[in-house]
Amino acid sequence: MFDARLRRVMEPALGRAAAWLDRPGITPDRLTALNLVLGLASAALAAGQCWLPALAAWLLCRIADGLDGPLARRRNRRTGNQDTGRGGFWDICADFVVYGATVVGVGIGANAAFAAPWLPFLLVLFAYYINGTAFLAFSSIAEKAGRQIRDGRSLSFLPGLTEGAETVAVHSLWLIFPGGAWEIAAVWALLVTASAVQRIIAGYRSLR
Repeated sequence: MFDARLRRVMEPALGRAAAWLDRPGITPDRLTALNLVLGLASAALAAGQCWLPALAAWLLCRIADGLDGPLARRRNRRTGNQDTGRGGFWDICADFVVYGATVVGVGIGANAAFAAPWLPFLLVLFAYYINGTAFLAFSSIAEKAGRQIRDGRSLSFLPGLTEGAETVAVHSLWLIFPGGAWEIAAVWALLVTASAVQRIIAGYRSLR
């Protein structure tokens, strides 16, 4: 919901960070790999009820995820290389692994520490499945139909009620308040499901 506005606000800072990172040994794909490793570490730490280290790993993985794209675009502009889409493919795969793993990790930790029910976390995963299917299918079909959403990203992301900024906030919240993680997950599952329905309707209408 806030992603487009946040990208505009953060673009100068991300550009400066990408310029600082633009040096031998640091590549966009390696930043994506760092995002994946930190995300899996966050999931494992949450499963072990190490909530604050899990939060730190989660926030660092999101920073790495936010920097791989700006660095890739900067390199492509400087070298004149055309974007092949490989980095975007690697990035979305890493993100899906991280999102799923962190939900499972928090569910394990909250169940062990607070006897939290599993159902809300399963519903979040189900909602992520529907949401991911909707925007990935739209992106693929929109590309074939020449109706891509061109916002600088590799895929065509349909806007929705829940986007990246909200995901970062919610995944942070249940690490800050693990005792209430299942309640947060229940509300989040409803919001993501509503967003998925919104994207299905918007995508269907836009492809007429």
